[in-house]
Amino acid sequence: MLSNMEVKPINKRASGQAFEVILKPQSPVSDVAHNLPSPPKRDISLEDIEKKLEAAEERRKYQESQVLRALAEKREHERDVLLKAMEENSNFSKMAEEKLQIKMEQIKENRDAHLAAMIERLQEKEKHAAEVRRNKELREEVTA
Repeated sequence: MLSNMEVKPINKRASGQAFEVILKPQSPVSDVAHNLPSPPKRDISLEDIEKKLEAAEERRKYQESQVLRALAEKREHERDVLLKAMEENSNFSKMAEEKLQIKMEQIKENRDAHLAAMIERLQEKEKHAAEVRRNKELREEVTA
């Protein structure tokens, strides 16, 4: 086999090594070794053809069922992914709404506390002003 061919390396490529294979013409001596008789042709009966056609049809049906099953699984997976995404979106919306509600309550509490503190300071100023007025009236009575 190796005596019938010659292998020449070609410049190395980026993808690997390349070779050129040159087959030499067969010599008259080797013709005897290569002329093996081919197996006798077998007559194909109608039954054989029908069996082969049935087997091909079964293979086709099996392959079709496999493709349909794969498509059904893919659709099921897509549906599951969509449902999960919708559920996560819903959960995110609920969490965001709850956080906003808590924040609004805190803002209201802070505002109420701030207003209460301002009212308390105003009342203290009013008490102080009343006390100053009373003291002033007492001094005026004493000096009069």
